[in-house]
Amino acid sequence: MTALAGPEQNIFLMSEMILDAVDLQILRALQENARLTTKELALRVHLSTTPVFERLKRLEKGGFIRKYVAVLDAEKLGRGFTVFCSVKLKQMSRSVARNFVSVIRDIPQVAECYNISGEYDYLLKIQAPDMKYYNEFIINVLGSIDSIGSILSSFVMDEIKNTHALYL
Repeated sequence: MTALAGPEQNIFLMSEMILDAVDLQILRALQENARLTTKELALRVHLSTTPVFERLKRLEKGGFIRKYVAVLDAEKLGRGFTVFCSVKLKQMSRSVARNFVSVIRDIPQVAECYNISGEYDYLLKIQAPDMKYYNEFIINVLGSIDSIGSILSSFVMDEIKNTHALYL
């Protein structure tokens, strides 16, 4: 049973694991700051540390929390030139798609990759230092992938909203 509800209601998921309002509070708090201690989380959700610790372990084991990460500043690290690259394969078949995905996963400059519908088959997000670097990347890296038929690049001029948080 899958039923999504408002912020303070239970969410029933495909796994049949039910997340209640406290679980959602914990997840929201961790999206804001994954470095919160169990004690700090307990204070935020008005429970003692033991039940919060048990809920955290249940959320981790259930796959609701996949990992804890630090969100870095791409601009300060010289990777502030963001490009969305639409890729169309020469032909679409299971083996061609599997090979393309395997190659893309091993390219560190590709921050995100999505299989999309429409005119193009994949959407890549690439973080680069500048246009020259991206040009070399297209020629030397993506250009070496035989299955690519065409590429359309869209350059980010201004970042309006960027969040890794899910609306809960």
